[in-house]
Amino acid sequence: MQRTISAMVGKGSVNHNSRKFKAENVDGSRTHLNIDYCNEPIKKIYHELFDEALKIYNEKQTRADRRIENYYEKIRNSKQEKPFYELILQIGDKENMSAESENGQLARQILDEYYRGFQERNPNLKVFSAHLHMDEATPHLHIDFVPFTTGSKRGLDTRVSLKQALAAQGFKGGTRGDTEWNQWVSAEKSALAFVMERHGIEWEHKGMHEKHLSVLDYKKQERATELEQLGAKIEVKQAEFNVLSERVLNYDDGLENLRNVEEMLDNAPEYQLSEPQGFMFAKAYKTKIAGPLIQKLKALVKTALARCFEGWDGYHRLNITNGNLYRENEMLSKINSKLKSENENLRSEVKDYKLLRKVFGHKQIDELLEQARNIKGRKRENPRSR
Repeated sequence: MQRTISAMVGKGSVNHNSRKFKAENVDGSRTHLNIDYCNEPIKKIYHELFDEALKIYNEKQTRADRRIENYYEKIRNSKQEKPFYELILQIGDKENMSAESENGQLARQILDEYYRGFQERNPNLKVFSAHLHMDEATPHLHIDFVPFTTGSKRGLDTRVSLKQALAAQGFKGGTRGDTEWNQWVSAEKSALAFVMERHGIEWEHKGMHEKHLSVLDYKKQERATELEQLGAKIEVKQAEFNVLSERVLNYDDGLENLRNVEEMLDNAPEYQLSEPQGFMFAKAYKTKIAGPLIQKLKALVKTALARCFEGWDGYHRLNITNGNLYRENEMLSKINSKLKSENENLRSEVKDYKLLRKVFGHKQIDELLEQARNIKGRKRENPRSR
């Protein structure tokens, strides 16, 4: 089965998306099949994202006319940025993926699975409204988000910027037809195609030659993301390892302190038994001199022993934890190495794929791929013929 993927820039009618009002093309009897993922007021999102940066920015301004009273209103009236953006995604059309058909239910499942990973893939695009509609002709997904960037040297430290938000996620524009937005939309289509493949649907590119290349690129991108995440985990584990090693050294220092206590017991005047002063009864000597000294010594010994046992116990547990962290670090390093190898193989596959198209031509390669898919499809239908 092959289906197209449509990705459109929406108008961002949040009230329509959440069905606070219904257009004529909406079938109210199927509205209960819709999925409402989130529907937060956009001004609330602006407060969460930008209030702290806005406060810091305003405190630095010496002129009142440069302070920003309401950041949302400033962006809403800006000619450079929009308060939010909307992406609409759809699989196929009403002829082959009708919302009332079995294929429509499959499209609903695929779009739902795709959306579950959207925010994780796009940490610089804060989603505040997302809805999957089943009450129109074809299942489709509305995603409304605020693009933001951090660490900005101009204006607010955290501010609205679609270009910088997408650049932070690895999409840097080139030619007019290869903008950050176009690259990002292409990557999101590939992410959706990746889910479609798991459900037996191939991405049909109308008027395009690179039928499989984009999915390979997406897989390569996924491997790169996994490598980056593993690298971050390794750094965290290394930091934990360093902290624990330092604590073990502190316990070594504690043992040295106990040796100092031993020296103090032998030589410090306050812990030595003094001679009786003049004529003193044994009972008085015991009560006034020997007794208090013995109590002081007992308290010191108890404290020293308690700290010693506590230190050795902690030392033992830290060494066990340290060993576990070391082994976990080794395992992560091996996984990291394996993913690097897989990523290199994917790069090689993409390079070979491009070379084949360049040498033999797009048409011939497309025909070979079509033949291969037909053979694969026949084997699926007749498994005994393998």
